[in-house]
Amino acid sequence: MNRPDVTELVPPDRTLMGPGPSDVHPRVLKAMSTPLVGHLDPYFIEIMDEVQDLLRYTFRTDNQWTIPVSGTGSAAMEAAIGNVTEPGDTVLVPTNGYFGGRMASMVRRAGGSVVEVDAPWGEPLDPAAVEAAFAEHQPDVFGFVHAETSTGVLQPEVPQLTDIAHSHDALVIADTVTSLGGVELRVDEWDVDVAYSGPQKCLSCPPGASPLTLNDRAMDKVLSREEDARSWYLDLSLLQGYWGDDRAYHHTAPITNVYGLREALRLVAEEGIENRWARHRRVAGGLKTGLQSMGLEMNASDDYWLPSLNAVRVPGGVDAGDVISQLLAEYDIEIAGGLGDLAGEIFRIGCMGHSARPKNVIALLGALGSVLEDADADVDVPAGLAAANSAL
Repeated sequence: MNRPDVTELVPPDRTLMGPGPSDVHPRVLKAMSTPLVGHLDPYFIEIMDEVQDLLRYTFRTDNQWTIPVSGTGSAAMEAAIGNVTEPGDTVLVPTNGYFGGRMASMVRRAGGSVVEVDAPWGEPLDPAAVEAAFAEHQPDVFGFVHAETSTGVLQPEVPQLTDIAHSHDALVIADTVTSLGGVELRVDEWDVDVAYSGPQKCLSCPPGASPLTLNDRAMDKVLSREEDARSWYLDLSLLQGYWGDDRAYHHTAPITNVYGLREALRLVAEEGIENRWARHRRVAGGLKTGLQSMGLEMNASDDYWLPSLNAVRVPGGVDAGDVISQLLAEYDIEIAGGLGDLAGEIFRIGCMGHSARPKNVIALLGALGSVLEDADADVDVPAGLAAANSAL
């Protein structure tokens, strides 16, 4: 075999306005370039403590069991579902987006039985439908998606949903992958038992160490399981030895990713979590105003619009894939298309973390408008830009 001739790594300088990852803050990149220490080094033990405190602040929780899972957001998702779901458990999951379907797949692999609460793609769950599903199926666990990345829908009335679940003695798992650090989320006040997230969205950190929090009620179930969780790597009863008081070896943590997450969370704390929520709503509001003034239609109603992920209907006669490719090739701007039932029907435009800045919104609107004009779409680009500038 010949020796590979591989050149120096020089990635293109993109503006990331898709559903994730988002632009990484320079301070996070700098933190990730600092020297490595061992995963049981006394200095790294201090870092672990700091990351857990910062995660508690960002989740708005006092949960002792709040950690970064070694892996992407899907690893945190599987850790949550695979540990809380025991073989034979009945788990209620939503049908209103792509990631409810992923929940169902993970439940089945964990040995649970899936039942569904129905809602159309692009709409939130109705508490009345959740109540009816509980009355019919009496599930042990209820999973819902707080911010559905595939549809641009933010689930309102979360405390109503958790009240329904707890009145039936069920645990609640919340997918907060596209909400943590970007839109209002109050784990303790809303009585959420388990929440998981990803670092590469509203936290603007490269994937690799993913937030997870469990309250005492959920952790009691994990630690009293009759059968071990099916994943050794993600078994929280084993991970507590490393992330708990003992700091005993379980696996080698992704040290550099934890450095990055610490700095990303430090930025959250410096900005203030409520200020950060307000910034996302303000900047994404400018984006939304610009898109609508240009003549485009949002997929989600104003009542459950998700600021961190804006789902926009593709104009008639326009090929979504062509627009996305042209934006990337000509403007170095990344957005994405729809998934599942909405494939080809929507653009998914992120406004998250370090990407949620006015200059990015204006650049995106100008570029998207130009590409849509090339595709003969009926858009008014000057009106969109003027409205966005005024709103911002």
